Amino acid sequence: MPEHTRPGDVLADRYRLTDLLTESQGGRFWRAFDSVLQRDVAVHIIAVTDERAPLLREAARRSATVLDRRMLRVLDIDEASDRCFVVNEWGSGTSLDILLAHGEPLSPTVAAWIAAEVGDTLALAHDNGVAHGRLVPENVLIDQDGAVRLIGFAVDAALHGLPAGRIAADEIDLVGLLYAGLTGKWAGISRSLLPPAPSDHGRVLRPRQVRAGIPRPLDSLCDHVLNHREGSEVSASMVADSLRDFLGTSSSAAEAWLGRLEHPRPGQETVVLSPMPDPPAPTEETTPEADDVGPHDDAERAGEESVADLEAEPSRPEEGLPTQAGLPIFHDETDDVTWLQHRSEPAPPPPPFEPPPARPLFAPDPEDGTPARRPRVLPPAAEGAAGGAGFWPWDSGHDTGTGAGTGSGVFAPVPDEDDERRPGSSMLRLAGIIAACLLLLIGCVIAFNLGRGRTVLGTEPTDPATSRSTSPSTTDPSATPLTGVTATSFDPQGTPPEENPTEAPNVTDGDPSTTWQTLRYNENFGAGGLKTGVGLVLDLGAAHDVTEVDLSTVGSPTRVQIYLAARRPVNLQGLQPAGEATISGTHGVVRLDPAVGGRFVVVWLTSLPAVPGGFRGEIAEAVVKGD
Repeated sequence: MPEHTRPGDVLADRYRLTDLLTESQGGRFWRAFDSVLQRDVAVHIIAVTDERAPLLREAARRSATVLDRRMLRVLDIDEASDRCFVVNEWGSGTSLDILLAHGEPLSPTVAAWIAAEVGDTLALAHDNGVAHGRLVPENVLIDQDGAVRLIGFAVDAALHGLPAGRIAADEIDLVGLLYAGLTGKWAGISRSLLPPAPSDHGRVLRPRQVRAGIPRPLDSLCDHVLNHREGSEVSASMVADSLRDFLGTSSSAAEAWLGRLEHPRPGQETVVLSPMPDPPAPTEETTPEADDVGPHDDAERAGEESVADLEAEPSRPEEGLPTQAGLPIFHDETDDVTWLQHRSEPAPPPPPFEPPPARPLFAPDPEDGTPARRPRVLPPAAEGAAGGAGFWPWDSGHDTGTGAGTGSGVFAPVPDEDDERRPGSSMLRLAGIIAACLLLLIGCVIAFNLGRGRTVLGTEPTDPATSRSTSPSTTDPSATPLTGVTATSFDPQGTPPEENPTEAPNVTDGDPSTTWQTLRYNENFGAGGLKTGVGLVLDLGAAHDVTEVDLSTVGSPTRVQIYLAARRPVNLQGLQPAGEATISGTHGVVRLDPAVGGRFVVVWLTSLPAVPGGFRGEIAEAVVKGD
């Protein structure tokens, strides 16, 4: 970017630069004033000699073909002197990253509404073959009216040197916006200034594991897309439709809440946001009792927040009155948290204690004048006279009777259960309790390991396809190494279709210290990456039946597929993989069972090890064995 670009410069005799907003990698983003139409505009500027200038011009033309109320449209594109610039519609408001950085995460309803609005625009653009390319919270604007506007559609990706057509990345970043609104963390593909989402063993934690109270439909959507990127067949329209179904009638309430945010005034350098409003204070007519409060993820209530509660202003406690306090209620079955609200009125006092009616110690005297029966006290000799069978508590006035005695006192003592217990029974009960606890602990460990996708013992599960085709420690002794093999680089998706071609012969020279390596990629191969793979072509000199390919690699893990062809391939169309493996160490063997015939062997890398600054694969030796 030319050093003389400064505030006050006028582009094309029309756009006067006023404020420099951002600057990175030689590109600058300005706020300018259009002297013809008397309005503010946004201007992206880079040098004409910059290699991104053609990408910027083409991105502006593609973006202008999509018309949607949520997009800040491209208004002009031109070159002046040594500068190439694109003029966009100006939007005033607060970007989503600043909204999350200066406040708490959004409510599930507001986060879902923002993602649904972005998804509707993406669905329209993707139908026209246009991708945003860099859908991060910094490019989502909440304007003065609470509406969602998208910044830098296709243009911002070009300024960052990203290729066009990143539709798959848009779809994952769309769900990343929903995750960011729910948790305040970023889990998308494109790079954002928000803190990264927490992960466990390469899997992004579900929103419900980061923040309590996330409805289950939103939690499942995030987990399905973010943790199954290669296997999830979702589109922006499918995500938007799912979020609209979740929102129901709450969309207008979410937009109204965003419309009450305090936005920066023109020229302000510091953005001050109003705090997130608390839920309205409960009333006796609308607040259910604590026992009637159901989990957030109930199928009939998910996402049905009251429009009146969202649109109402937050209640303020009257001066002199105590602040309402809440008690959390944790639901073990659903992992949800609800709040037991403080009573607005004191609880009524308990009823007065009434003593029980007096009971006489002895039976009262009958009204007919007969003598009352009294508890009998027997002498010790009479104990057990009737075999201890029964107890007659009332004496008829005689010294003896037919009733059985129970002891020397008024009432017979009740034997203690511990007195009748067999010796050693307490130890048996303690041993049983310890055994039950051990079984429960073992069951928890097994459930935890299975929940992490591992075996019962906690080891990594063995993929049947991988175990069948790879053996990192053993090789087939009957397989014979083929000689006279030559190697060339193979990059059908690159221009030119080769990658470090001068290093390719190093993999067949028998010297492990010389290697062939790929370029360093910012993103790994697969969904959202620039390519699906890159590799080598091994020429055997003549057709052979290949039984295995022995590879020595640098870095781990490396995912490899093996193809065979009769003619030198120019791409992988029409070829089927003969074997595949994940090399976790520095050596691996890809077995072909049964053997596959051909002259040319394609070693195709589909996943590269991580290195500082990105991903890069490296092969030291490749030995082909067969007949």
